[in-house]
Amino acid sequence: MTRVTDAVRPRGAPPIPRAVDALRREAGSVGRAARAAWRGPGRERDLVVQSMKAAAAALLAWSVASVWLGDPMALMAPWVALVLVQATVFSSLRQAAQQWTALCAGTLLASAAQVLTDDTLGALALSVPVLMLLANWPRFGDQGIYGATTALFTLASGSVSASAVGHRVGQAALGAVIGVAVNALILPPVHLRDVRENLAALAREAGDLLHIVAGDLRATEWDAQVAAGWTHGSARLERRLEALRSARGWSRESLRLASGPLLAVRRAPKPLPPESEDERWGRVTGHIAALTRTLAVAADEDRTPTPPDGPALRSYARLLELIGDACHAESRRLLGASDEAGLDDRSADRVEDAMWEQHERLQEGLREHAEHATARATVLGTLLLQAENLWTETVPGTRKR
Repeated sequence: MTRVTDAVRPRGAPPIPRAVDALRREAGSVGRAARAAWRGPGRERDLVVQSMKAAAAALLAWSVASVWLGDPMALMAPWVALVLVQATVFSSLRQAAQQWTALCAGTLLASAAQVLTDDTLGALALSVPVLMLLANWPRFGDQGIYGATTALFTLASGSVSASAVGHRVGQAALGAVIGVAVNALILPPVHLRDVRENLAALAREAGDLLHIVAGDLRATEWDAQVAAGWTHGSARLERRLEALRSARGWSRESLRLASGPLLAVRRAPKPLPPESEDERWGRVTGHIAALTRTLAVAADEDRTPTPPDGPALRSYARLLELIGDACHAESRRLLGASDEAGLDDRSADRVEDAMWEQHERLQEGLREHAEHATARATVLGTLLLQAENLWTETVPGTRKR
């Protein structure tokens, strides 16, 4: 597996400026997301659908408020509708109530402050500090800030009459109804796919990292800089695990009000993998983090532990490669790939036999290291234990020998 990093850039080549490199990576990420959205269903296409729904809700709210009703305060309706097309129907309803309450508070307090002071600056000084304090009230969630922004718009418009207040509150309610209705009735968001995709990506990236470590271990020299790359890869796995946990929470919430009749207008994705899969791959992530830490310590010239060498290290690299292959097979299984993409029973048996063969070689190497190089034996024993932990998690039902 080839990695394009500064570490593998040819000697003497000028370094890539960070800003240019960041822009290049960002452009590549955008291009990959666009291609994924075009190819078929997935998280990227879901984001496109939600964005288009939010835009449609804002246009519909503007049409109803301005064109059909001729309301002079029509801005409030599309504004509210736009921000209420949320990731789940339940969150749209909850935030609609929070935002409408915040908007009412901002409008009423700003109008009352203007009447009391008869001065825009005085009304701002009187109302905005109170509204900013209310914005931190947990009952408002992250919608409390709209109270203060509404007060600013209210005072900037210069219209604080009872009629103007009624128009703003009414338009906010209209926008909330339209935003929630569009989100609930037009392709209601269901995040079951996100869990499966994050879980499969976690398994695939774990296999990728194990392959990278195996390839580096086969190299004639590997040092603290190479080990730092493994540590960064382990950190990326941790972030992917957090994304999986977040997706699991979104999936639960997306079904709270979007199941039953609402899902009748949209075919739901396949059922979720059980939460025990999250726990299993969470343990795999932890074992890989422990393994990379051990290798990083062994690569540090200022530390006592020293890495194993010779046939033992090559056997260990091969064992990690086989475990990485098992991770990739699990990733394909989670995505529902065809049988040819995964491992049949015979292939699984062959892979397991190869794992046991490398394991036995490592046991022999451990005995040899124990006789001649105690420090190396300590590191090899620790690495072997961590590989066994990974093996047990990634290849369930491993035969005992």
